[in-house]
Amino acid sequence: MDSVEAPTRLTGGCQCGGVRYVLTARPTGSSICHCRMCQKAGGAPFMAFTGGVRRERFVFTRGAPAIFRSSKIAERAFCALCGTPLTYRLIGRDRISVTVGSLDRPAEVAPTEQLGVESVLPWFAGLAALPASRTENWLKAINVAEAGSRQHPDHD
Repeated sequence: MDSVEAPTRLTGGCQCGGVRYVLTARPTGSSICHCRMCQKAGGAPFMAFTGGVRRERFVFTRGAPAIFRSSKIAERAFCALCGTPLTYRLIGRDRISVTVGSLDRPAEVAPTEQLGVESVLPWFAGLAALPASRTENWLKAINVAEAGSRQHPDHD
């Protein structure tokens, strides 16, 4: 897999900025997982993860995450302060995956497969057909000038 992991630099972290990380190799693909564990871990209909990199190509550059062993086979890291899910790792394996949403540039890692499809919510397939609007339009509709984000910016 070393040839797939071409040198690169992807950064990311939690929404409060307390935990930051860097990947020094390109992840091997990406997936979304619909399994019930991922739904609960992310508080969402599915989670998106990079395919992973060797652990030596991943380092936390600020702070230390909390770790939850969510099953006999895996552990998940998250920011204990703001709750952002950050990583997924199979116990005893030398690879670690990061949540796509925690990357500073999540658009660079598009999903290539879906996992845990036995738990896909019945309305998932219709999401693309729903009416859509931009955030500024929603804010205007609720009479709010701006959200005033307190999130860490997508860079250091």
